[in-house]
Amino acid sequence: MKKISLLLSLSSIFIAATAHSASTENSELAPVVVTGNRIAQPDMLATYAAEIHHADDITRSGAIDLYDYLNRYSSVTVLPSYGNPFAQLLDMRGYGVGSGHQNIVVTVNGRRLNNVDTVPQLLSSVPLLSIERIEIIKGSGSVAQGDGAMAGIINIVTKDQTGGALNIAAGSHGYSSTSVSAGITEEQFTLQLLAENGRSDGFRDQDITGEKDDSDSNNVAADLKLFPMSGVEIRAGKERSWLDTTYGDTLTLPQFNNNPEQNAGKTYTGQTFTVDVSRVGTSLQINDNLRLNADYFIEKKDSEYSSGWLSEYDYRSGDYSIAWQQNNLQVLTGVQLFDGERSSATDTTTKENSAAYIQAEYRLQDTRISAGWRREKADYQYRSSVTLLQDNHYLTAWDLGINQKISAQLTVFANLNQGFQAPDIDRFFTQLYDSSWNFIGTGFNGFIKPAESRTVNLGLNHLHSRNKLKAVIFYTDLTDEIYYNPQTFSNTNIDESHKYGAELQNQYQASEQLAVRLNYSWTRAIIDREDSGTGAFNGKDLPGVSEHSATLGVNYQASERGSFSINQIWRSKALAAEDFANNFKQKQKAFNSTDISYQHQFGKLSAYVQVQNLFDQSNGLWIRDDAIYPVNFTRTWYAGIRAEF
Repeated sequence: MKKISLLLSLSSIFIAATAHSASTENSELAPVVVTGNRIAQPDMLATYAAEIHHADDITRSGAIDLYDYLNRYSSVTVLPSYGNPFAQLLDMRGYGVGSGHQNIVVTVNGRRLNNVDTVPQLLSSVPLLSIERIEIIKGSGSVAQGDGAMAGIINIVTKDQTGGALNIAAGSHGYSSTSVSAGITEEQFTLQLLAENGRSDGFRDQDITGEKDDSDSNNVAADLKLFPMSGVEIRAGKERSWLDTTYGDTLTLPQFNNNPEQNAGKTYTGQTFTVDVSRVGTSLQINDNLRLNADYFIEKKDSEYSSGWLSEYDYRSGDYSIAWQQNNLQVLTGVQLFDGERSSATDTTTKENSAAYIQAEYRLQDTRISAGWRREKADYQYRSSVTLLQDNHYLTAWDLGINQKISAQLTVFANLNQGFQAPDIDRFFTQLYDSSWNFIGTGFNGFIKPAESRTVNLGLNHLHSRNKLKAVIFYTDLTDEIYYNPQTFSNTNIDESHKYGAELQNQYQASEQLAVRLNYSWTRAIIDREDSGTGAFNGKDLPGVSEHSATLGVNYQASERGSFSINQIWRSKALAAEDFANNFKQKQKAFNSTDISYQHQFGKLSAYVQVQNLFDQSNGLWIRDDAIYPVNFTRTWYAGIRAEF
């Protein structure tokens, strides 16, 4: 608590220091509209906790991909999924690195990236150059997005540009990246095109077969919008991604401490992804008060491992809504449908979701009140040559919020949310291993219960000409939180658990040359009761959750054209990902990385160079004792040029 008090005091000093500053508002600190919860609101007047990142923030960051940006600049914890850099684990609000990504709904222009199984959202298929805005909504969003939004949602909005942009970069460990985008905006249509390639030779030694942990990604996208008449918009888009990666296995603690680059006498895992997305949609502005929206998405994916195991995914989803506005009242109601199928050589498993929802916001002078309700059904079916299994769940979400404007600079808000997570299809199966942790097969785990959460958020927003502060405290009570029990090799539920914490964001424009940014989270996650663990987990901390997490960034405009940036990431130590009984000898080491960069502008051409992990910190992901995946364990550098035309 002393650290929280100190950080709050520092933010207060920031605010006080600007009390006599010029009244001209810095455009980077101005309120922005947030749309992730479906009803557009200025972020300072939102009835929930929101963290916003803009295209300009992304450009200045020098991040190499979306995972890199979220890890270094947001409050989201990001770690490669058991070594896989293309399908990384996400966590916020203390759900743990193992299952955290399943409690966050990630959307891109309304399309869900969440999978029907335990595979994380594939953010590698989202080109960083295409992003206009990243909205991170915490502890809310279950009415808007339903299944899996207990921790919140990450809503990504891509940009409509006029002209073109080119980015070319190269760096250590054989890294290279090329991306090009172009856009045309006319009265009757807009057209956006993008292509991106990224490569790396890897960071670890060759395995015993001579393979390196290299990677290669390719993304292409095209978006077309037509405006045939007033009030009518027709949308169509196509995306294609090819991702090929090889990643290393775990190390023991002595191996990790001696040399995290080594292969430990093991072979690496190879995996290829192909993703094909088609989408169509339309919006009809019937009159000044009524708007209709309809979007339909088809997503087909293949995931194949070097062992020959192939999984094929076929997702079909529809999102249909009616928006009505009259004076100070906005109402949005709609239906969302999802049909997801995963097929392999042995079985076909499906998960179908169908939901209806309604949301409303009412503005009364300086007060905004929001309310929403959602009813969702999840259907499952497993088919093999000898077995047919079926199950379903009916689930409810609701949300209540209020934002009160205290002054021109200060607003306070409160939000109460109920969310849920229906089990993914992998939760119905048990993974079987031998004594040497070699995978030998699967068995039927049994259908498990959906999880439910109730979260309260209390927060404030303070905006001054040179300072933007957001602070929130939260408490979440959970029933049947879903997890994998490593002692029994089965998927099951934590009967009762809770989480609480505080979050702080502060942007301070100290002068025309100097800007400071702070993003801090304090999180506790406690298992209250877990009957299937025979009481061994009761009262224990949830593993894989760092109590403290912070990113601190400083940007200095050294000249009219050149700027320096330094960014520090720190996450405190945590329990290893499988340590539910809190009795492992080894803990997750504190994550530490210092990054520096310089950018120089030459009109519409800019050059940049950056060094990540400047002090060569050895970071890793601890699964259990002597099972460590090296992560960001060596110094790397990148340099590139960016041009607009």
